[in-house]
Amino acid sequence: MNVGLLAALAAALLYGCYLAGYKHFFGDYPAMAYLLVVEVGAVVWYFPVAAPHLQDLRTVPVTSLAALLAVAALTGLAVAAILEALRRGDVSYVTPLGKLVPLFVLPLELLYFEAAGVSALQAGGVVLATVGVYAANYESGSLIDPFRRALSYRPAQLALASAAAFALVDAGKRLLLQELSLAPELVVWVSLVGVALVAAPLGVRQYGQLPRRTRPVLFLVGAVVALGDHLMALGFAELPASVASSIVNAQAVVAVLLGGLVLNEGSFAQRLGAGVLTVVGVAFVALG
Repeated sequence: MNVGLLAALAAALLYGCYLAGYKHFFGDYPAMAYLLVVEVGAVVWYFPVAAPHLQDLRTVPVTSLAALLAVAALTGLAVAAILEALRRGDVSYVTPLGKLVPLFVLPLELLYFEAAGVSALQAGGVVLATVGVYAANYESGSLIDPFRRALSYRPAQLALASAAAFALVDAGKRLLLQELSLAPELVVWVSLVGVALVAAPLGVRQYGQLPRRTRPVLFLVGAVVALGDHLMALGFAELPASVASSIVNAQAVVAVLLGGLVLNEGSFAQRLGAGVLTVVGVAFVALG
């Protein structure tokens, strides 16, 4: 089996557990303070892996360096948005919306990487994913109320904004890793630094609200994030961005399952069905 495929699958499982764990154990803490400590930990844990490749920064063309820094900054914004969405809403509701990333990635690949036209399978995938979003938001009343809720409910807004930002990140990773042939370790480490810098302005102010006994734990959680990002980079180095993104974002089903079974969130069957529809839809989009 393709190494990139295995890495993407492992990243999906790891990050599905990570998102549910964040909500269960750390969801009451200020999101930016949490993110700052975790990402600083990830930067430190991953440094020995990245160190042999950091000297490559001297020879990276200015345009490639600009693309690398842009991807790092966008990663920070995308991660901050999904964590804030999870802090405000249920894992089983937020995660399927936040993992619509491949729906945004596909048009970027079509536009910038000269991919083939949209197939019937991909069109069907868009329909399935849209039905999944509808099912996640449906409660009662008018048939258009779910779409209104997705666009007006703050956790949903943040999750969708995160998905759009992650789409740019995923397309950027393909550019950096395949078109520009940068080392995955270099891309991962610079991205981790970028997320920490994005979180820093608010995170420093909120840092005092983190219990002292929790701070070392969050630093250790950074090792999990570093591993997950490394696995994702391996996936994007070997697979088309839309395919890798679809596999990685299958973490939505893992998170929904844990949200219902472990966190006892309401409307479990409905949200699980919505999550499955969404993931199957984006898989069709990626594989079509």
